[in-house]
Amino acid sequence: MLIGDVARKSGVSARMLRHYESLGLVRPTGRTGTGYREYSSDDIRRIFHIECLRSLGLSLRDVGRALDDPGFTPTEMVGDLIRRTQQRIGAETELLARLRRINAAEPGDWEEVLQIVALLQDLGSESAGKRQQAALSAVEEAPALAEPLAEAVLNEADPNVAGALRWALAQSGDGALPRLAEGLHAPDAEVRTRAVQSIAEITHAAATALLRDALTHTDSTVRRYAALALGNRGVADAIPTLIEMIVNDVRDADAADALSTLAGDPDLAEQIATQLADRLADGAVDASTRLRLIQALADIPGATASRTLADLSQDEDRAVALTATYVLTRRNTQRP
Repeated sequence: MLIGDVARKSGVSARMLRHYESLGLVRPTGRTGTGYREYSSDDIRRIFHIECLRSLGLSLRDVGRALDDPGFTPTEMVGDLIRRTQQRIGAETELLARLRRINAAEPGDWEEVLQIVALLQDLGSESAGKRQQAALSAVEEAPALAEPLAEAVLNEADPNVAGALRWALAQSGDGALPRLAEGLHAPDAEVRTRAVQSIAEITHAAATALLRDALTHTDSTVRRYAALALGNRGVADAIPTLIEMIVNDVRDADAADALSTLAGDPDLAEQIATQLADRLADGAVDASTRLRLIQALADIPGATASRTLADLSQDEDRAVALTATYVLTRRNTQRP
């Protein structure tokens, strides 16, 4: 079969077949009387073998080794191909994500494209200072760059840089929330924490809704950050979690402050005082926990809180009785 016929049947161009011949990969078995290359069925079979191996990503040099070296084993070569393919996919995925971020920013001209690319590069810098500066400089473009900023904060281990990124995200509106919501369910606990911290600094209603949902999260850290943020926003759903934080001695002062904020609503003040009183009456609660609950009760106005403190001033535990008496005296002194 002549080279033109082989090219048509194999899909390999005549030029590439000549290149294969120059590399010694496949040589036509014979020549016609006029000197034209003539390929046998074995030659054509070898061409198809070459093309199959090339389709796996092997170089022509490796193809030659695979076909001609009797001691060649494919395992190592295939493993190397897998690693290289994974690297290439990773690089292409990263490029695709970057292009999508640029597109989402809706640049008006190439100058804006270059600015966005520079910012994204700085956000991925190995220098924490450079990343922090990039986060601070992103504020003006924050709404357009909400998604890359969210991605950056979820992956940022440096607390100062993460703080700058959260501040920038707080200016971005609710555009970052979908990515941050995904972060709440990341397998890495630190990523989940960074996600809820970032959502807590966004004041939009959609962020509040996400925080409400986070109150039932399986991760106690996520629940606690959500409760603190919601408490300071006046959301009553946070009350049980805040009280649990006091009982468990986890950021109890912050939890008590959030309860105090909620207690600005008289109805919620009575609700909080009742729940605190119930925990104080629980015989399984130890003395140190009761003291923390009393301290939280100190800043809750209303008759229920005062009545509970009066009862506790007669408690058989001297430390509890003295603390309750002190708190009650201070409340009576401060009362107008």
